[in-house]
Order: sequence, then structure tokens, then C-alpha cells
Amino acid sequence: VQFVESGGGLVQPGGSLRLSCAASGFTFSSFSMSWYRQAPGKEREWVASVARAGGSTYYGDSVKGRFTISRDNAKNTVYLQMSSLKPEDTAVYYCKASGFTTWGQGTQVTVSS
Repeated sequence: VQFVESGGGLVQPGGSLRLSCAASGFTFSSFSMSWYRQAPGKEREWVASVARAGGSTYYGDSVKGRFTISRDNAKNTVYLQMSSLKPEDTAVYYCKASGFTTWGQGTQVTVSS
């Protein structure tokens, strides 16, 4: 099982980024997928989840209305579209499949002027 996150970077407050997570080593379409984030000195925080077929999505209160999670089962990839970014969104972002304990290396998102 492997996850490779990408798409992070430095963005100004109010900007947008799209993160991608390429998954391998399991039947991607059979598992719900989630994004988590960890800011310096803080515990890892759940951000959003998407159901196996992509029809149902769930969000943490801090990102609801600003972030959109989606998936492409043909590409074994889950996405996180982030808009109206705030400095408090600065963190390393990780994806994870339900039922697995494996984490990828994450992708750094920094929101700063």
C-alpha cells in the first residue's frame, strides 16, 4: 500500500491549491479515502473524506465550504481542491484509505503573504 501526495506549495491568503494523492497496492475503488493535515506542534487533524464511489463527501468544520474532496477511481487518485486559503491552513497534508494504517510522505501547504 502506497500513497504519493503532491500539489502543495506556497500560496497567498485567499488563494487556491489542488492536492493530488496517487494510491497503489490495493483495490482503490473499494475503500473510502480521506485527507488529513498536521500543523507544526499540533496533532494530525482529519480534513475530509469521500465514499468509495465518490457520491458522499464529508468535511471538518474548519474547511467546510472552502475545500472540496473528489476521487477518480480509474486513476486511483483522490484530490483536495482548496480555496479561500487561510494562514491557519498551513500544514503537511496527507491522504489515507480507510482500514489501512499506512501514510504517505505528505505535501506541504504554506499560506502566507
